[in-house]
Amino acid sequence: MRQINATPEATYHFAKQFSHYKDFYTRFDGLIFSKLGFGTFKKEPYKEENYIFDYKDALKSAIKNGINLIDTAINYRYQESEKEIGEVLVELIDKGEVKREELIICSKGGFIPLCFPFPANPYTWISENIIQKGLATSYDIELDQHCMSPKFLRYSCEQSLQNLQIECLDIYFLHNPETQLTKIGKHAFLQKLEDIFTLFEILVSEKKIKAYGLAVWNALTYEEDNAEHINLEMVFDVARKVGGENHHFKYVQLPFNIAKTNAYTIANQKMNDGNYYTPLQVAHKLGLGVIGSSSLLQMHLFQKPFRPEVGYLLDSGMELENDVQLALQFTRSTRGLVSSLFSSSQAEHVTQNSKIASINALNSAKYNLLFKVEKST
Repeated sequence: MRQINATPEATYHFAKQFSHYKDFYTRFDGLIFSKLGFGTFKKEPYKEENYIFDYKDALKSAIKNGINLIDTAINYRYQESEKEIGEVLVELIDKGEVKREELIICSKGGFIPLCFPFPANPYTWISENIIQKGLATSYDIELDQHCMSPKFLRYSCEQSLQNLQIECLDIYFLHNPETQLTKIGKHAFLQKLEDIFTLFEILVSEKKIKAYGLAVWNALTYEEDNAEHINLEMVFDVARKVGGENHHFKYVQLPFNIAKTNAYTIANQKMNDGNYYTPLQVAHKLGLGVIGSSSLLQMHLFQKPFRPEVGYLLDSGMELENDVQLALQFTRSTRGLVSSLFSSSQAEHVTQNSKIASINALNSAKYNLLFKVEKST
């Protein structure tokens, strides 16, 4: 039978091809994930310079170097990132260099994608393509860019499948839902999530997605009194209410890097037992997989060199070549993360970054010592 999504057997077969790698694959929900994932986000998508390059050669390098997690979103570079992934998938699958079921493919819906080239009038585009087609009302759209109506999200998911030239997404994320929290309030937000998760469960039954989750920025790491704070257990309870014990809400994506560690260090999530836990602890208790985004903080981590002590602990005599590798070694070593995303448009950079797979991840003692070193500054 032809497979349309990642499978335990195929992802395991993919990982076995890289048996010389160390601590580079992990199992979650039956699938084998590479500890680094390939991302396709580029900030400020309206800049023309974001369209004079593509991710295709870099993505090929990632797959050939043992990375099987691919992450994107319909709005990244106005749908161009998804389309480039689709072209690569068709090429490599047709050549027999990889199988669809060996790859874990994720996308996101929530932001209005527009399209490239950038429309002369984006407001007209939104009116013609979203409002007039009955996918959402003007009230559903926040800041002229974000929408969570079920009809719009179905449209987004189906458009992503078309762009990616696949039949099923392994993970589909609701993208930065905190964008609407201030406007509608937390009670209405949870009610809206019921409608959205109902749609996602239907999409699972239609075999258009395999699992779903939330992709956020600071929503899970903000303090409780912040207007954009999201309580993860409450979201989980919505999924259980909608889908029962066999619901398909299984993943969270949040930023995590050596400068942004709140998900690991700050106990800001209150659970039903009355205690507070870190987001990673809550995810673990609920059985959710966490994928770290922004592993390199859009390269802002490297405005100055890492301290020698940090470099020593991360490298441990393995002679890593640069601070980018050190930063990825940090995220790849974090307990509680299924995988960590990084992005590059240069194939040689992807190959270089992948070299960390050949060394051991940090042990817990050295990893935790990093935080003591940072606190001493």
